[in-house]
Amino acid sequence: MICRPAVPADREALADLLSRTKEFTADESAVALELIDDALAHPGDPLGYRVLVAIDSAEDGERLLGYVCFGRTPMTETSVDFYWAAVEPTARKRGIGRFLHDAILSACRAEGLERLRIETSSQEAYAATLAFHKAIGYEVISVIKDFYKRGDDLITLLRIVD
Repeated sequence: MICRPAVPADREALADLLSRTKEFTADESAVALELIDDALAHPGDPLGYRVLVAIDSAEDGERLLGYVCFGRTPMTETSVDFYWAAVEPTARKRGIGRFLHDAILSACRAEGLERLRIETSSQEAYAATLAFHKAIGYEVISVIKDFYKRGDDLITLLRIVD
């Protein structure tokens, strides 16, 4: 498995992955794809969105296993927002999410960035995601009740880059 920046040829596979990620609503998938499109349109922009993909490279070609989207938090010096992540549903529980997260940490360390922030929903569909992020060192730092809609809180998590 390798990790590399997304390239335009990955877009179709990324769109397909988003459409098959049952945790995402159609609106969420559309927003995630907008960020991917922006990252692909502005590669190398240090203040823009960045997309990394996990690829299973085999003799019969490459297979997209997952992706992450992150970027510098506007108007901060050393903070990063972790926007989106998805892992191929048939390849979950194989360490791909952690592998991609480690790639974000490496990029942050190389650039002297100190904090990773995640905003997520309290909906049941995100319970496993929340548990995963807590397991890899994120702490819940705030909850805003009924932020997205009644019964759907905004949960903000933070991890210090070590």
